[in-house]
Amino acid sequence: MSSTEFFTMVREHLNPGGVMVVNMNMISDGQGSINEALSDTIASVFGNGNTLTADVPNTTNRELFAKKPGSGSEENSMQQASKALNLRETTYERTGSEDLEWYMEEVASRFRKVNEPDSASTILTDDKAPVEVLGMHAIDQIIADEAGPYRQILKDEGFGGLLRAVQ
Repeated sequence: MSSTEFFTMVREHLNPGGVMVVNMNMISDGQGSINEALSDTIASVFGNGNTLTADVPNTTNRELFAKKPGSGSEENSMQQASKALNLRETTYERTGSEDLEWYMEEVASRFRKVNEPDSASTILTDDKAPVEVLGMHAIDQIIADEAGPYRQILKDEGFGGLLRAVQ
């Protein structure tokens, strides 16, 4: 469920202007990361300018939003639809919730455009989708980042210092 073939089926099931949201579960950046591969794959299916990401505060989650192109008019672009005012108005029209309406402005402030994939991009297909390997690299990096301070305590103070630090 991370290939161009899968995301093409999802896009085909959306109404014009419909949006798919993917919780990528971990913030993993840089060349060769799982998020880069997923973002490039989805952008290759949904087209240039129709894909945004937003990191979720105080978590390791990143959400990706991909919009099926509408009637072709400029007003249907993802960049236009993702502006805070448009999100607030649409949210209130559809839900009647003022709380959710104003929350959408905060979400809009976190949107980042996904660049169009190029010839160096990793595009995941049914024949080439090393998702587990890419995911393991991301998890390894998160563990390394989180364990860094504890490694130094272990080095400086030994096991006793490490036990005091985790209590």
